[in-house]
Amino acid sequence: MDEPLILRVGLIGYGEVGRILAEDLRALDVAVSAFDLKLADETAAAPLRRHAAAHGVTLAASHAEVAAGCELLISAVTASQAVAVARACAPGLAAGTFFLDFNSASPGAKLRAAEIIDGAGGRYVEGAVMTSVPPHRIRVPLLLGGPHAAALAPALASLGFEAQIADVRLGVASATKMCRSVMIKGMEALVIESLTTARHYGVENAVLASLYETFPGIDWEKQAAYFFQRVIQHGRRRSEEVREVAQTVREAGLVPWSAAGTAERQAWIADLADAGLFGDRAAPEFARSADWRTEADRILGSLGKGGE
Repeated sequence: MDEPLILRVGLIGYGEVGRILAEDLRALDVAVSAFDLKLADETAAAPLRRHAAAHGVTLAASHAEVAAGCELLISAVTASQAVAVARACAPGLAAGTFFLDFNSASPGAKLRAAEIIDGAGGRYVEGAVMTSVPPHRIRVPLLLGGPHAAALAPALASLGFEAQIADVRLGVASATKMCRSVMIKGMEALVIESLTTARHYGVENAVLASLYETFPGIDWEKQAAYFFQRVIQHGRRRSEEVREVAQTVREAGLVPWSAAGTAERQAWIADLADAGLFGDRAAPEFARSADWRTEADRILGSLGKGGE
């Protein structure tokens, strides 16, 4: 691969997505700096500091410090913080710095963030991540939007991103992502609710047999295990994203009955995970069960003991 067109990248958010991007960018010898609010808590910061040390990532003391030292700033935080991050980064932005917003926020939130970044002299680019990052890593399908998307696209390609320009108008890429999430995050919640309930009544095999008959192209056992794993591990982030999905639906003039229910189910699973129902988050086996029944039984066992 030719030398990347951008050699200094800043990351706001050093969670799962941020760390994956850092690893792949450092493999290209790109200088990477990062900031995460968890760095203020020494217990939460410890694994982040270990990862940064292992991969040669510089951890900064603030949003603005990261913004001041890069050519491309990537915001990959929880959905509810998309606008707040733009506001926190703006004072440190050098003129012309690209700001790639990876966050799963509504079109309205992206427009507000763009106004802040462009007003500070940066170049805001909307990014919509179209599937789960871990299997694809930096090559995850990515839709770009906004008037600066075309200028950033070649640099992203040189870094290994798989990005397509959705539209020069802001909000189009995010609307695509949000409408997809009505389905995908909704399916996660539906599968957990349906199969856990079926497990209670002892009819899960009959339900699965019916699903295989109706949708023969899906391995429902494998898909169910994956949905349980992802929601247990990332339900908090998903619930925040789906609240942005609900806002997107409201911005279209509809009442987000489905999205609102999905957000509640995802948040409820996150609460159970935070309470330790599924084990220690730091343990290698956390959210890795290949049989969804194991986790469904834990959920059922919690009911009446502080559950629903």
